[in-house]
Amino acid sequence: MKKTKAFLLLISSLLSLLFVTACNEQEATQNDSNTLNEEKLEIYTTIYPLAFFTSEIGGSYVDVTSILPAGADPHTFEPTSKMMVDIAEADAFIYNGANLESYADSIKDALAEEDVRMIEAATELDLLAYSHHHSDDSENANSHEEEKGHGDTESDNNHEQDSHDHGDIDPHVWLDPMLAIKLAETIKDELITQIPKQEKTLEANYQKLANKLTELDRTFHDTLKNGEKKEILVAHAAYGYWEKAYGIEQIAITGLSSSDEPSQKEVEKILEQVKEYGINHLFFEQNVSSRLASVIQNEAGIKALHLHNLEVLTQKDIDNNETYFTIMNKNLKSLKKALE
Repeated sequence: MKKTKAFLLLISSLLSLLFVTACNEQEATQNDSNTLNEEKLEIYTTIYPLAFFTSEIGGSYVDVTSILPAGADPHTFEPTSKMMVDIAEADAFIYNGANLESYADSIKDALAEEDVRMIEAATELDLLAYSHHHSDDSENANSHEEEKGHGDTESDNNHEQDSHDHGDIDPHVWLDPMLAIKLAETIKDELITQIPKQEKTLEANYQKLANKLTELDRTFHDTLKNGEKKEILVAHAAYGYWEKAYGIEQIAITGLSSSDEPSQKEVEKILEQVKEYGINHLFFEQNVSSRLASVIQNEAGIKALHLHNLEVLTQKDIDNNETYFTIMNKNLKSLKKALE
């Protein structure tokens, strides 16, 4: 009888111990889950490169959503009311700036009282003034080492002011890998501000991304420096930063926005330049359909090629798991073909 009582007491003690252990493990798991949830930032962006850079740097600490649908044109896009509500509930809204997203100021004004940080990624960059006439631009093309020092804040600000004074600003900075590093740095700094405990991880992720962008820039230089031609015919003037970085010259049918179409006289000038420079290809883009570009292609008797401006992915890009780097390398192959 005593043995039976002792055995029952032992069983009861073991069950109590198992119960306490299970409760402690469940509490620890719940605490870990809460910690992860607390540190996972909800970030909304506009163009694809900003979403990609944020995901690469933030890793498992961020949920990133672009408000631009697949194939949209960020120059003319307008956010829905639901998007505004979603952004208001997020931790940060990251946009390019440089006059790309006409709706960005409206979002900032509408959500001024909300607890969401508004980050203009291109605010400190050396921005180019855009002109329809590029005949003199290639003569002033300089290397990254001379023009793109990361610490040249005063020069950057002076150039930006000059751009405002003398014409439209070219917002397509992400197409230059070295300027893309600066966009990524701004994003990294914002993420560290919000989750400082993860600074070491965020810095490491940023450096890995910056190294890949530097290598991409080197590949562009090495590939394009020996091209027989320097001129490319494009449907949309998105490639001014390639002119400065790599010494090529874009002849654009439309301006910075695809709705900025040329006059008849300008079309005639474009056709003259096609003959003058021996251009054999016209570059179309993934998110812009241009009837006028097709007319010019047929009139000039030249072939079509494609450049991806990376403003947004298409559904096909998404299905094929394309990234900033895979698309940029495809762009480089197309450029090489056109400049041969």
